[in-house]
Amino acid sequence: MQRLTRYALLGACTLVLAACKTDDLPITGINQKPDFLTSDIVHQRYDGSSNDLLTGGLGASGLASGTAPAPADPLNPTATELRTLAIYNNYRALVDTSDGGGYGTLFGPQVGADDSEGMIPGDEYLALMTLDDSDVPATVMLQVPDSFDPDNACMITAPSSGSRGIYGAIGTAGEWGLKKGCAVIYTDKGTGTGAFNLMTGAGQTLQGQTTTDPTASLQFRPDLSASDIETFNTDWPDRFAVKHTHSQTNPEADWGQYVLKSIEFGFYVLNEAYGEALPNGKIRVTLKPGNTLVIASSVSNGAGASVRAAEEDSRGLIDGVAVSEPNVNPTVDRSFSIRQGSATPITDHSRSLLDYTTALAVYQGCANLAPGVKDTAPFNGILNDFTVDDNICSALAAKGLVTGADTDARATDAQRILNETFGIQPEQNLVAPSHFGAAVAQSISMTYANAYGRFDVTDRLCELSYAATNASTGAVEPLAEAAEATLFATSNGIPPSAGIHQVYDAASGGPTNLKLSTSPSSGLQDYGLDALLCLRSLAQGSNAVTGADLSDEQASQAQRIADGIDAIRASGDLHGIPTVIVTGRSDAILPINHTSRPYFGLNRTVEGQKSQLHYYEVLNGHHLDAFNAFAGFDERYIPLHRYYLEGLDRVYAHLTDGTALPPSQVVRTTPRGAGAPAITEANVPPIADSPDEADRIVFEDNEVRIPD
Repeated sequence: MQRLTRYALLGACTLVLAACKTDDLPITGINQKPDFLTSDIVHQRYDGSSNDLLTGGLGASGLASGTAPAPADPLNPTATELRTLAIYNNYRALVDTSDGGGYGTLFGPQVGADDSEGMIPGDEYLALMTLDDSDVPATVMLQVPDSFDPDNACMITAPSSGSRGIYGAIGTAGEWGLKKGCAVIYTDKGTGTGAFNLMTGAGQTLQGQTTTDPTASLQFRPDLSASDIETFNTDWPDRFAVKHTHSQTNPEADWGQYVLKSIEFGFYVLNEAYGEALPNGKIRVTLKPGNTLVIASSVSNGAGASVRAAEEDSRGLIDGVAVSEPNVNPTVDRSFSIRQGSATPITDHSRSLLDYTTALAVYQGCANLAPGVKDTAPFNGILNDFTVDDNICSALAAKGLVTGADTDARATDAQRILNETFGIQPEQNLVAPSHFGAAVAQSISMTYANAYGRFDVTDRLCELSYAATNASTGAVEPLAEAAEATLFATSNGIPPSAGIHQVYDAASGGPTNLKLSTSPSSGLQDYGLDALLCLRSLAQGSNAVTGADLSDEQASQAQRIADGIDAIRASGDLHGIPTVIVTGRSDAILPINHTSRPYFGLNRTVEGQKSQLHYYEVLNGHHLDAFNAFAGFDERYIPLHRYYLEGLDRVYAHLTDGTALPPSQVVRTTPRGAGAPAITEANVPPIADSPDEADRIVFEDNEVRIPD
């Protein structure tokens, strides 16, 4: 109980912990290698000069550079080169590294560091693991900075955001934990960047190198016989199977378990390094849950994974939770409603990710053209083809899915449907067009429909597949060798990414990049609307156009998907663990009326007065801070990352010093405005210790009440 002696100074450990942790846990006695590991542990030492844990040797300036590090031999990158490139891409995908956006002043490796580059020396341990019911491996990694103090041990979980690989949380939980002197435990939570070339048999090893060796241990190899693959290749050449989409495991159902297993791995490795060496050559466990502070953290999907881990933690591994914009699908509970200001209460909350995302995939292209959106939303005219968007409006109108005599009216109706029917916040309307142009909803819809239903690559759900495509025609072609060699470092795990695209195999004229596809039903280039409507039908369990019952085959597919969604629903029971959730009101990927807001209400319903969940909703914050580096975004939106870091600071202070967590509240920020002058702390004030009553978020009379 060494760690708890600090808490005892406050009078009782219940002031700062949900429950007193003890050492009477399986992580005791003689240190034993976990039986869920399926590979050797790869250990690398980084001295902080030529290479390091946080920046891959690039330093703060290298991460901010617009020029990515390139392998010396593009066709044969080394494991070290792939690691550095992966860190570069994953860091910049989540953090705005542009001048004036807060990098180097409010956050970044160099902030609070001893040198201008913020490189961190230490040790890194990498391995593959599986859960009991799966033979599909996940990656797990522990980073231990030289500043780690075993006498004041702390560990931060860093499951990857999105479908990213093992470095997917390097710039978020990774950076905070390493700078704090904590060990950071990462996992790709069963998603990751595993892409398997069905034509060549090439896949990625633990350290990311591409190989065609059939005996190699890969991050992902589809469960297909050689004859099945040969038949598939004959009909659908040059296709890829992707781990999150095609592993047939519904990894999201086990995200919490992957995080908990990663914590066990962390304790094992730490005790190998710091445990008591015995005369017989064995090691006695000295670092345990009872004397090591563990905070479950990360953002987006990684945040959802850490929340699920806290719900499923029956062993007292986790002391606190600090997450941002979590992908949680709360168990549907209509006993409470959500009200913002004086608006009509929302009772149709807690829609599943697949439900609202397929709606965005179908309607957002048309909504891009709505008055007040078309010429105002950042990136709209750059990432989106307005001719295609107009075709989408025409196709939707022909099917009776939107009304209006012209494009303006149809686009207005599409926007209304998203806001009123599907509970999308109006604050998200100007952010969503850029996400449609980046294929966010389209890619999520395809990936998660397949994952929830446990479909394999040969099922080609809704006649969709993955392949490289010709830039002008959209026709399928082999992926360039250099692109395939670096998939580990460049892919975000959910195509379109790193040269692999969504392909609509039933498009008019033959298999075509979904974005360029012409739908057979419309005869228009409408972003393959027929395929997106198919996914929408599977999500809602009836024909998305007519409302009629699905065919027997589709009904079976829809039921498999519905069962998968049931398996990923969050319970809302955090067992009194001190928890901070930070979310931006303008989040256009994970709409707050279906994620953070109802989770707050569900938790209050389940835990009541015992709840230690604190929810901070940040105005002018959205899901992808990296977009803030660009014109239009830089003027309107602030870095939510700044509040995620504050959330971690607050939870850490609460657990170590007993500092009270501020009440749930709306945080009012000030955008940088015209010309986007350099951001200052005045733009992003801290979470208030004693917020005005008008800013407080409360749960009263079975209602989540959110100030305007």
